[in-house]
Amino acid sequence: MKTSFSLNLLLRDNIKTLVPYSSARDEYKGEASILLDANENAFGSPYSKNYNRYPDPLQHRVKEKLHHIKGVPIENIFLGNGSDEAIDILFRAFCEPGRDNVILVPPTYGMYEVSANINNVAYKKVVLTADYQLDLDRIAEAIDPYTKMIFICSPNNPTGNSIHRQDIETILVNFDGIVVVDEAYINFSRQPSFTQDLAEFPNLVILQTLSKAWGLAALRLGMAFAGKEIIEVFNKIKPPYNINQATQDIVLEALEGVDIVNEWIKEVVEEREKLAVALQTLPQVAHVTPSDANFILVKLEEPRALYNFLVSNGIIVRDRSKVALCEGCLRFTIGTPEENITLLENIRKFYDQSL
Repeated sequence: MKTSFSLNLLLRDNIKTLVPYSSARDEYKGEASILLDANENAFGSPYSKNYNRYPDPLQHRVKEKLHHIKGVPIENIFLGNGSDEAIDILFRAFCEPGRDNVILVPPTYGMYEVSANINNVAYKKVVLTADYQLDLDRIAEAIDPYTKMIFICSPNNPTGNSIHRQDIETILVNFDGIVVVDEAYINFSRQPSFTQDLAEFPNLVILQTLSKAWGLAALRLGMAFAGKEIIEVFNKIKPPYNINQATQDIVLEALEGVDIVNEWIKEVVEEREKLAVALQTLPQVAHVTPSDANFILVKLEEPRALYNFLVSNGIIVRDRSKVALCEGCLRFTIGTPEENITLLENIRKFYDQSL
């Protein structure tokens, strides 16, 4: 177990002394029949359902439901507008602009770099190995006294593979800063989540989302799991009502659908393997990266021309051919069986007409 981690040493001084905004709904607990504290419209909303009252600032009912599904205590859960809000808060909490830095391990999710730039925080890139795993020696060399966070996406985007668990644990044990493990695609993975290891690693922050397996991308609800003290920092920094009531209502109803989501996950994994096998039969396909996500990264001939051909036929995929270690690759999200068949038909049509 790690003993040298100190949250107080990592926090920015202005965050340590920050007095968070106290909303009207923070100032009382329980039920009330007359609410005259928040300057709301007491007459209702011009809609079939009333949304005239401010939402629960800490989303207790949603967190209670997630607690039962994820097995994580409520005090260890933060909800944000997508994982992007949690990422931004991490930078604002722990990184002094113009002084501190973070480590990124490309190819990886691009929002880490964008958020670093927005917050004027330097980043060091330690490229993954040829098999898309962590280069532990180079990461160790890149760490300096001003390195506050290391971001690891597992399963990784855009490659789809899971990062070796023992390598992540090595960093957690030996790095005094925050280790962010982004598990946006964990539902499709063979590896277990790190959410059951929060007590063992006090410097661990796990990001997850309802946008992928749960099919709620339009709602933009992200989750962060961490020790109680780190979650308290998140809640201190976030806007008072960061998750609107409509989103909370819909999510509560959707979280009743665990069984159907599990069926979707099973079908996505089956379709992923079928699509990978089918693509590997094409002579123009050089490599299909084994995936633990709901997409596959495929190295093939004429990636940009194929991308344009697919777009012209109404099929949108992701061109990753100019990304480091992904040269010549397109990324295909796993669709419905019918969509996957149509994708394959169009890929074959493109290569046939190129002969």
